[in-house]
Amino acid sequence: MPRLAVRAVLVHDNRLLLVNAYAGGVSDLWCAPGGGVENHASLPDNLRREVHEETGLSITVGPPCLVNEFDSPADGFHQVEIFFRCTLAAGTLDEAWRDPEGIVTQRRWFMREELAGIRLKPDSLAQIAFARGIAYDPLERIVR
Repeated sequence: MPRLAVRAVLVHDNRLLLVNAYAGGVSDLWCAPGGGVENHASLPDNLRREVHEETGLSITVGPPCLVNEFDSPADGFHQVEIFFRCTLAAGTLDEAWRDPEGIVTQRRWFMREELAGIRLKPDSLAQIAFARGIAYDPLERIVR
């Protein structure tokens, strides 16, 4: 059964917020903040919790803008992610902030032109972040 996750597309001052995708520096891959949903909480509530845990920021959750699927047939992992357009409600990035789960160790704002020079997933994130509307990314293989 697929795992459900939520992610924030947070553009502030023409910069996109990204976090490291894997703990412990095992990869230079960046992704949007967010994570797995917990039962009995709405998707926006889950997203507000995840973004705060990973970044210390408070957000306002807007409409969905991307649905993405990740798949790893080798280990049976399949994740469906719903990305929401968000706005910054309060806070600033602080190097001293610690993700309680220890997964996110880096968080950074990226200018649009910087996105071409980094590894980032999903493939359509850079395009959808600065566009309008909603998109769907079909099954992508998980990479490290």
